[in-house]
Amino acid sequence: MKNVLEFLEQSSQKYFTKIAFTDENNEISYGQCVEDAQRIGTYLLSLQVRRQPIAVMMDKNVESLIAFLGVIYSGNFYVVIDALMPSDRIQAIFETLKPVAFLCQRQYEEKARTLHQQVFIYEDMIQTGIDIEKLKTIRKQMIDTDPLYALFTSGSTGVPKGAVVSHRNVINYASWFQETFNIQADTQFGSQTPFYFSMSVSDVFSTIIAGATLHILPKKLFSFPIKLIEYMNEKQVNTIYWVPSALGIIANMKVLDYVELHHLQKVLFAGEVMPTKHLNYWRKHIPNALYANLFGPTETTDICTYYIVDREFQDDEVLPIGKACQNCDVFLLDENNQEVTDHREGELCVRGSFLALGYYNNPSKTQEVFVQNPLNKSYPEMIYRTGDLVKYNERNELIYITRKDFQIKHMGYRIELGEIEAAVYALSNIQSCAVIYDEKDDKIVLIYTGKITDIAIMEGISHKIPHYMFPNKIIKLKAMPLNQNGKIDRKWLKNHYYEEEK
Repeated sequence: MKNVLEFLEQSSQKYFTKIAFTDENNEISYGQCVEDAQRIGTYLLSLQVRRQPIAVMMDKNVESLIAFLGVIYSGNFYVVIDALMPSDRIQAIFETLKPVAFLCQRQYEEKARTLHQQVFIYEDMIQTGIDIEKLKTIRKQMIDTDPLYALFTSGSTGVPKGAVVSHRNVINYASWFQETFNIQADTQFGSQTPFYFSMSVSDVFSTIIAGATLHILPKKLFSFPIKLIEYMNEKQVNTIYWVPSALGIIANMKVLDYVELHHLQKVLFAGEVMPTKHLNYWRKHIPNALYANLFGPTETTDICTYYIVDREFQDDEVLPIGKACQNCDVFLLDENNQEVTDHREGELCVRGSFLALGYYNNPSKTQEVFVQNPLNKSYPEMIYRTGDLVKYNERNELIYITRKDFQIKHMGYRIELGEIEAAVYALSNIQSCAVIYDEKDDKIVLIYTGKITDIAIMEGISHKIPHYMFPNKIIKLKAMPLNQNGKIDRKWLKNHYYEEEK
């Protein structure tokens, strides 16, 4: 196996008429999916390039998946551009990416043409005849280390950086995901995360491997959770892989008290810390489902460790991130690049075939975090330094502590902001919260939503964390800002919290 398209074609042979992907307006069979993707791929042959980036700006729908697969058929790799992203940010990405073409739906043509000279319109491309011989020639020239896609994430300097992920990365990772969580032909996957977010890679490619069906859940329904659950029941969704904020919407509004999810068997989550209180709500209402906490950055394709929930947790306990995935190794390094094997904290490092190729057109950033394994002096071996601080618990499970850049020095103490958040989240009337650090005024700032007073918060956390971790400022919001990936937007909070004071 050297190309993810082999998975698609094998599933098409087995399940030619079976529905592969659906959205609220459309659905497509495996057989039609291959044919339409080959049309897009044939159209792109006019570029006469290989292994080059092609930007794709489309809504999250069936057609966008066809576009991605079509780019792969052409021997190039796709880069997902959010249609709602400001033009300035797209331009910043394009300065690094220099895409050979910009593929979009007709509705985005005007915006696309202000950003790129070579714009292709999906509705025109899909009319192309298929040149199967040329597509076969391209396939023969492709190898498993060729890039499959690049995903651009925020950089610490403000400049987006694009992790380049290969066919080999996705073949190894998605095969592990499909096998571990038993994604089969009868799986009905409910997709929540945007396609420019690495979690969607698990949804899409495990579906293709298994010959399952992926249902794109309409984003607007997450504002109307009862309608969302009705939609999921209609589609008979039995597997979800969501960010905790999305699961928290259901828990905070106590939606499952009023309406049942009839078919749900697997609840997977990643992307940010899962409040145990929210998990317990789901487990109470759907006790027989499998629950799993997945952890990892875009640079490890999506995930490097996982924990299948196998016991009860109190609301104020922290969920483990578990152990390394199959064919992926993780270990901890201290500040002196020595391995940590006891219960001290260390930086999580990853090696193996899940590791991305690096950052596109950004050698300096690549060399910062994709480095030679300091524990191996004998031959070249690349590892990825995640920047996440973790430690082992008494069960030898990994526990996430914080990002290295979330760790602060305050009143002479080294403090992990995540520990304060965990204490606050355990309080019964807290819906969501984030703790940020104001370096200028040396203040720990708690920002939250929920029906609770500041005094009740301070009383509640006084038994859980020491006084030097207490917030110096507490701000209540009506709604927590979320970024494009559905996570709490900490960068926005840090820049604007002083405007939100009561």
